[in-house]
Amino acid sequence: MIYLFHGSDVGKIRAKAFAWAAAARAKAPDAAYIRLQGKEITEAALYDAIGAQGLFFSKSLILIDEPFSDSETGETVLGLLDALAQTDNPVAILAPKLLAARVKKIEALATKVFKEDAVAVRARGFNGSLVNALAAKKGDVLWQELKRAERLGDAPEMLHGLLHWKARDLMQKGSPSWKKEEARELSVQLIEMVSRARSGDLPLSESLERFALKL
Repeated sequence: MIYLFHGSDVGKIRAKAFAWAAAARAKAPDAAYIRLQGKEITEAALYDAIGAQGLFFSKSLILIDEPFSDSETGETVLGLLDALAQTDNPVAILAPKLLAARVKKIEALATKVFKEDAVAVRARGFNGSLVNALAAKKGDVLWQELKRAERLGDAPEMLHGLLHWKARDLMQKGSPSWKKEEARELSVQLIEMVSRARSGDLPLSESLERFALKL
């Protein structure tokens, strides 16, 4: 069973995929949870995952995390779509910004498709000051930019999307202010922020302000 998560809003669709995985694990706590990413996504690993059974579980929950960020792993997943669709194990394919041709190919075999597209970019353009404040790890400046953007009418979801995009960029490139592992933790923190907002714990706008003040 394939569950496809895609769309141009990377932060939202990643949050949705991990929220779905958490809910699925809560329903079947004895099932094995297998997350594959990067070079872990091989033909052998995928076959092992969809066929995994153990003494205390009969099914596995599999999350294939952004396989199309690499051409080799992407082709591996496409080549095994039939096997992934036919397994009784739920297989979540998390693929933000997936090309339309690939979306169509996976949709044809998917049990369910989730899509989150980014809010249209505002006329005044990309908010470089916001992402630069995060990149420099200047929490006070980031807070000021968040408040300024809010006054100008920017939605919290859009601001969060920009920050998460920058976190992913820092994960790949690093910076004088952020080690790659720190940027990875930053990305996870921002994803969890959306999940908490959707559960009603704290509005996203307030979460972003608290995040900035603690940076």
